[in-house]
Amino acid sequence: MTMLEHIRSLFSYDDWANREVVTSLQAVDAPPARSINLLAHIISAERLWLERLLAQNQTLPVWPTFTLEQCKTEIDKQPGLWKSYLTALGEAGLSSSLAYKNTKGEGFTSRKQDILLHVVMHSAYHRGQIAADMRAAGFTPASTDFIHAVRQGFVE
Repeated sequence: MTMLEHIRSLFSYDDWANREVVTSLQAVDAPPARSINLLAHIISAERLWLERLLAQNQTLPVWPTFTLEQCKTEIDKQPGLWKSYLTALGEAGLSSSLAYKNTKGEGFTSRKQDILLHVVMHSAYHRGQIAADMRAAGFTPASTDFIHAVRQGFVE
């Protein structure tokens, strides 16, 4: 498996896991507001990094106020955007660097493969917070472990 294939697999997992979270939040009568806010942040951060990689202006606030339905709508857009980006980037582009500024205006330079891994790991971190939040509210969270996705055939 090439590095690009591996990253594509991770983004496939990320999409599956985000959809599992939406489904678990939709399954309860009153999902915790914090969980929805964290999911909205996941979506926004993923979009922000893609826009940085594409040298585009930021279109969403880092912590948007989305409804659960808005989260689902935005999640539906993500896979096609990432697939297009990764296809255009190619294997050789993974090791290239990107100079960017964070939301505080601080400048950094990072390898694109490191940014892509960060996107997936950042989202997994916040999905863990959502799971803890759901449990604290008395609900059963989605099982979004990577190995679960692989075992179930959602990720190759």
